[in-house]
Amino acid sequence: LTKVLGYPSENVITLLNDHATKSDFEKYFERWMPNNIEPGSNIFVYFSGHGAPNPTSGDAYLVPYDADPSFIDQTGYSLKKMYDMLGKLRAKSVVVALDSCFSGAGGRSVLAKGARPLVMNIQKALAPVQNMTVLAAASGAQVSSTYSEKGHGLFTYYLLKGIKNEEVVRPDGTIEMADLYTYLKPQVQSVARKKYNNEQTPQLIEAKK
Repeated sequence: LTKVLGYPSENVITLLNDHATKSDFEKYFERWMPNNIEPGSNIFVYFSGHGAPNPTSGDAYLVPYDADPSFIDQTGYSLKKMYDMLGKLRAKSVVVALDSCFSGAGGRSVLAKGARPLVMNIQKALAPVQNMTVLAAASGAQVSSTYSEKGHGLFTYYLLKGIKNEEVVRPDGTIEMADLYTYLKPQVQSVARKKYNNEQTPQLIEAKK
């Protein structure tokens, strides 16, 4: 974010492990962001970790460090809530990159014991608001793979390669999400099939105009 995309280091917040609890999510999305982000800013949110569905409502949740999948409504962080908070900031653009999956079928998603995985309508469950673009690691019925030898999720590995690829980055240093998606989608699909015998199709979801 700082070296390639030019975000000032003082504007970058990193939450890891036991510093990525639900209260941390609430603190930074609901208090730090409104206090620190100026109207017209560009916002980039990246989440790598487990997602989970509410089996009853089909809503998608991020799974913080201290979450319990059996009580995901109370202990998870609602994706809809995060979108609502981001939408109130009057930013110029918001990009949300999610290296998670939300069906509960394994990979980077979890589910309450005894519950059945969902075939989630990802376009609906992750539907962004206003000037937001969402890059998701997989479709609603798929799992998101970990690329162990590269030390990243498979989606994240090609996301990082893409933002440094000269065919993606424009001469003025900017990146269009459509160009980044066109680069990473076939790469992720190919490695998922060949290495993991798994179908993984990243999704680009834009707010309806």
